[in-house]
Amino acid sequence: MPNMTRVAVRTAVDHPLWPVLKESVANLRPLQAKDGSIEPAGHASARTLVDDITSSITGLAPLFPHDEAYLDAVVTDFRRWAVEGFGRPDFLDSLVAFRPEQARYDGLEHLVVFPMTTQNGNPNRNVEAVLLRVVWPEWLAALEAERYDNAMFVPITFVDFTAGYDTDSAVLFPETVAVREVPRFTWGGIFCDREAARFRRVGAAASVSLGLDLPPAAAEVVASQELAQDAFVLWDLIHDRSHMRGHMPFDPFMIKQRMPFWMYALEELRCDLTAFREAVTLAAEGVATARSVQYAIVFDRLFRFPVTGGRVRNYDGLGGQLLFAHLHRDGVLNWADNRLTVDWDRIEGSVLGLFDEVDRLYREGVDRSRVGHWLAAYELVAKYVPPHPGSVWARGPAALPMDGPPKALVDAVLPDEFPLSMFYEALNRRLRDVIASTRGITAGSDAEGMDDRTMNEESA
Repeated sequence: MPNMTRVAVRTAVDHPLWPVLKESVANLRPLQAKDGSIEPAGHASARTLVDDITSSITGLAPLFPHDEAYLDAVVTDFRRWAVEGFGRPDFLDSLVAFRPEQARYDGLEHLVVFPMTTQNGNPNRNVEAVLLRVVWPEWLAALEAERYDNAMFVPITFVDFTAGYDTDSAVLFPETVAVREVPRFTWGGIFCDREAARFRRVGAAASVSLGLDLPPAAAEVVASQELAQDAFVLWDLIHDRSHMRGHMPFDPFMIKQRMPFWMYALEELRCDLTAFREAVTLAAEGVATARSVQYAIVFDRLFRFPVTGGRVRNYDGLGGQLLFAHLHRDGVLNWADNRLTVDWDRIEGSVLGLFDEVDRLYREGVDRSRVGHWLAAYELVAKYVPPHPGSVWARGPAALPMDGPPKALVDAVLPDEFPLSMFYEALNRRLRDVIASTRGITAGSDAEGMDDRTMNEESA
């Protein structure tokens, strides 16, 4: 059992060197190219800024004795980058030294400074500085230790951040850091406060816009940042480990594999449905947060995922479309008189029914060829979500280029192979501004979003 004592730490956000560090990082940003390097014309300015960054880190370091090895290493990496002429940055040594998974104590703060991309945020490798806090309450630590072992999982919240995180990014992953070679990854951080806050804002807006009557427990989790955040840390804990468990006829993370995007949609949906199934079991055992997990998964999948992001290979969006279509066909959801009604007594069984279908696809996939598995997966998705009328895949194997490498099959996939239904086209128009407003959101933001008057105007 890990140490679960809450650690009292002095927050660095009020230290006079933190704004100096933020400003130096911000001023370095426009000097960096896409790969993080800096052209010779900017070297003089960059050296001054790197001096400011390293001196700020050194001055803040006493607040983070648990990160001493990392902070020493990152200062060394910055100085070497400057001495070697600001080429493509290489922060492998400091990345290897940063081990937040070894100190999962509730409330423990970390100062993280790396040249990095931010997933769903900034695709360029700019230097970013983030103050974050670990979320590791006793009940979560007990579940991880006794039931859902996941040594790499680090739930975190924002304290403060630079521009790369004033975005839709809600993760801190080591694979986004600029390094000379890929190390063995030992941790992954997920900002549960951002996930919870945008879930609440979008869920509240969707409920008003669709005229949805929520059960008291669902309304409570939408209204409470604390309940929503607890739901997301448990959801993420189970989802993350599910990538490595269950029936898996292919690499669960599909790293360096090129395949039709609905395969990614099904993998992410499989892990969410696994988390839903486990939440049903936990709720029956009296775990209070488990019921909130079920609502969080259903709401985010139905209302946020399908209308978030572009329509080019939007695999998370497709997973949400699939869940909606399954529930609608099962009679659990009904859209009539410009209102969405839900049979809340049947939704649990229907979601578990979809899990069984996806799990069967995976279980049988081990006996199929790769292309055969792609085709079977396409049939499952297309059973619920109508493909694009111009799709070659929808015409079946006879229309597909079967006599060449699999690459030709992937090339035949349309960017928006499974377009939004008319329901989601309308929902997208209603929620577009609300979803845009969640960019950079944190627990300290106005997570309730727009007032009811504004949302009712939008839904009219």
